[in-house]
Amino acid sequence: MLKRKPVFLYDTGEFEFLKKFKDAETALLSIFETSFDGIYITDGDANTIFINSSYEVISGLTRDEVIGKNMLQLEQNGVISRSASLLALQNREPVTIEQEFRTGKRTIVTSTPIFDKNNTIVRVVTNVRDVSELYSLKEELARKHELNQRYQSEIELIRDQILDNVDLVAKDDKMIELLRMVNRVAQLDTAILLLGETGVGKECVAAHIHKNSQRSRERFIKINCAAISENLIESELFGYERGAFTDARKEGKMGLFELADNGTLFLDEIGELPCSIQVKLLRVLQEQEIMRIGANKSIRINVRIIAATNRNLEAMIADGSFRKDLYYRLNVFPIVIPPLRERREDIPVLAQHMLDFLNKKYSKNKVFFQTALARLREYRWPGNVRELKNIVERAFIMSEETCISAADLPLDVPRSSQSGFDENGAPLDLKAVLEKMELDYINRAYAHHHNVRDAARSLKMDPATFTRKRKNYQKKYTNQK
Repeated sequence: MLKRKPVFLYDTGEFEFLKKFKDAETALLSIFETSFDGIYITDGDANTIFINSSYEVISGLTRDEVIGKNMLQLEQNGVISRSASLLALQNREPVTIEQEFRTGKRTIVTSTPIFDKNNTIVRVVTNVRDVSELYSLKEELARKHELNQRYQSEIELIRDQILDNVDLVAKDDKMIELLRMVNRVAQLDTAILLLGETGVGKECVAAHIHKNSQRSRERFIKINCAAISENLIESELFGYERGAFTDARKEGKMGLFELADNGTLFLDEIGELPCSIQVKLLRVLQEQEIMRIGANKSIRINVRIIAATNRNLEAMIADGSFRKDLYYRLNVFPIVIPPLRERREDIPVLAQHMLDFLNKKYSKNKVFFQTALARLREYRWPGNVRELKNIVERAFIMSEETCISAADLPLDVPRSSQSGFDENGAPLDLKAVLEKMELDYINRAYAHHHNVRDAARSLKMDPATFTRKRKNYQKKYTNQK
């Protein structure tokens, strides 16, 4: 606990002169409002008489919640965890403590008592400084020191490779670790099975593997097994000889395996492959040779196979729709790509990467507001990276301003809200849901801009409407659990 000398105010001639000006108090409060630090003032009985806007932003509390309230009452009711003002009144000297507010911000709080000429405390002035970023930097530094030099070097190598690959962007630790593993196996000819939900970026990872393999100068051929009918997939994969069947090309056709010779063949949606083709694919993997439809001799090939699926192949083996022996041939090195909701650090960099591409393509210079990026991070992304790409493109098209705000993002309302029931089946108060969502945007905009005018402009609202809704919604919902 830090100690400083108490401050005394006496009725000096200078102070009496200042009291003659009716606007002295207004001017002083205006000065407090410009402070980046939070300021909280109580009288000598610990009754709250003033807080500035910075304190509201840091603490998440509003003037309506604390003005006129006694600090002891606020502390007992859990509105604040610990009152430095009460300690200063009790000790009759300045007090400094550390405090964390419900906003998650960590602060240094200093309360200084003000005495009159009779040595009576008439005011307690509290300064609240947000040091969250300092704590974060300290924790990050400690974490980095725990990593060994070899691990750091590998991460930096991966980052360089990512920056060089326009189709693959990653920042989240989960993806960095996954790509570290991917880069190790890329140098080998091992068969790889990519697993993950639809849209997580399996094709991008497959292309990254090919680019960083010894086959990078050769072809990378990709085929979606679900997009080709069962009647055509055999001829697409293995090709056919001249006159093999009706309507076939007279000169025959080379299959994708032959086209990918010495390169990489990416079989997406491998779980959709018909059982009849699974048998032939197994032979290719075992013998490294294919046979065209209508041919009487086989063709040697040298192809690396990367397969991908969003289905549970083990369950398919159990119900007989996928061959067990083929599964073990493909599953030499399985890689599970996490969904976007589990690697949220990737969301803003992916969104920015997509926006940069659109800006370059259409000669624009659009940017994201921080509130928009925050909203993207909060969304659960059932469609993963593919859905994110669609949302960014639609927001780019629909936004009339240079800056894309949260309101420009065409994100669907969560399924529970659309159905009118919460996750427990209870009816939802749709009005309350929308008001709370609007309050969240308003608070984020104010926290980012630190003033009503710019915050209202970012949300395309009138400042008076912004202020009215902010006050009403905070009073209505801030204390609700």
